[in-house]
Amino acid sequence: MTLLITTFAAVITAVVWYCTDFDNSKRFVTLCLMYTGAALMWFVDAVVEYVEFGADYFTPAAADMLNDSYLGFSVVALGLVIWFAVLCIKGPEDKIKNAFRRS
Repeated sequence: MTLLITTFAAVITAVVWYCTDFDNSKRFVTLCLMYTGAALMWFVDAVVEYVEFGADYFTPAAADMLNDSYLGFSVVALGLVIWFAVLCIKGPEDKIKNAFRRS
């Protein structure tokens, strides 16, 4: 579930970044790279678990799927928090950075 959730997040942010004509004012590339990195990490984890467990990997318990879903949504939420912090600090007009410099 973590792989699926982060892959959907990576695809959605890549489409949004592409639809904004690669405009970097909202720093979608940062969000896209975070989610793509997370999806690659979970893909490697899935491959290693498949090698270790074999076909049993594809029959997880319901509790394991629920835990993986919580972890996937937590990763997406943490990525949004980090992206928002980066956007506030290095926003299109550097409003917050300039506000601290005036003080």
